[in-house]
Amino acid sequence: MRYLILTFTLCFSLSAWAQTVTPMGNIQPEGDYENVSVKKLTSDARSTSFVIWVKQGVKAHYHEEHSETIYVIEGTAEMTMGDQTFTIKAGDYIHIPKGTVQSVKVTSPTPIKVLSVQAPEFLGKDRIFVNQ
Repeated sequence: MRYLILTFTLCFSLSAWAQTVTPMGNIQPEGDYENVSVKKLTSDARSTSFVIWVKQGVKAHYHEEHSETIYVIEGTAEMTMGDQTFTIKAGDYIHIPKGTVQSVKVTSPTPIKVLSVQAPEFLGKDRIFVNQ
């Protein structure tokens, strides 16, 4: 019993140290980029999180197998999601169900910076562009 308690305590302690804290203000794009820069933060079988910077926009697309949750950190943009178009700005939280067509047109003088969480794990192959 003593070893069971010791093992549980050790595992719990190690899992507490395995947590990740990332100040969003410190994350910057790597080098110069034309329109979109993506930096992966974390990934496992359940989800992948990215910080994404967009200078001009992202063409209409959808994810067949993934939902996407976006939190706007900086900037503004006009977002179309399904048949709705609306303005997004710093502090906004947007959930995009899988299969929903989405696009973004940046309206701020600086790039929009967002935290994007895709579920399940995103391996870069589930982005289907559509003609509109």
